[in-house]
Amino acid sequence: MKITVIQLNASNDKRNNLDKALTLLDRAVKADTPDLVVLPEMVACISASPADMRASAETLAEGEAYRAFSEAARLHNVNLHIGSMMERDGDQIFNCSLVLGRDGMLLAKYRKIHRFDVVFADGTELKESKLVGRGEEVVCVDIEGVRVGLSICYDLRFPELYRALADKDADVIVAPSAFTFETGSAHWEVLLRARAIETQTYVVAPGQIGTFGEGKYRNFGHSMIVDPWGQVVAQVSNVEGHATAAFDKGYLQQVRARMPLREHRVL
Repeated sequence: MKITVIQLNASNDKRNNLDKALTLLDRAVKADTPDLVVLPEMVACISASPADMRASAETLAEGEAYRAFSEAARLHNVNLHIGSMMERDGDQIFNCSLVLGRDGMLLAKYRKIHRFDVVFADGTELKESKLVGRGEEVVCVDIEGVRVGLSICYDLRFPELYRALADKDADVIVAPSAFTFETGSAHWEVLLRARAIETQTYVVAPGQIGTFGEGKYRNFGHSMIVDPWGQVVAQVSNVEGHATAAFDKGYLQQVRARMPLREHRVL
């Protein structure tokens, strides 16, 4: 299986974001013919305005973004992971990942469990809990014989979730993100590599790049794929674009046999 991560700079303009994501998807498929493409967190809209984010929320199958990505998966005959978008469910909104099969049908969805609430050194706040509800389900999905575990951005800091995904026999764990530049420059790569080493899985991490909120917030980018030995095997340059790496089941089994962590675990 070939896996591609797509890196982009979204904004509060939903239609423009969708057009951009679909263009990047088209380029990636033509260049690398991947089996699975993974988009970043908040791919349909990212904004400092809670009102913008709420307005972008969709009741899944009825929504503009859902329909556009479903059609793109069918058109390109590719499995497509919509990194995340705002899902409306009654009166609640969730930061939600969607996995679509080659036929455009929904294979799985995951609602982000850990919400990003932080106050930066300059007093700037990002309070995701004010906007979205908390997910409760740990989700893995089978994609053409590969077991894929789902996480989103801030989840990366909670190894217990990744251990739970490993316990569900994940071979690959995706971590679509919009990491801030401040936290990403310090922790992004080391966290991704640590999670891959701990779980002995491939960790697939597409991210947002550039700024949003009229330049007030800056995303880190550095989208990458890390193998189960903790090596970065693909990375996007500091621009919008994509990178691709192969999932190697034989190598995964070799790593696990050489370092049998699951057999040695006590706690």
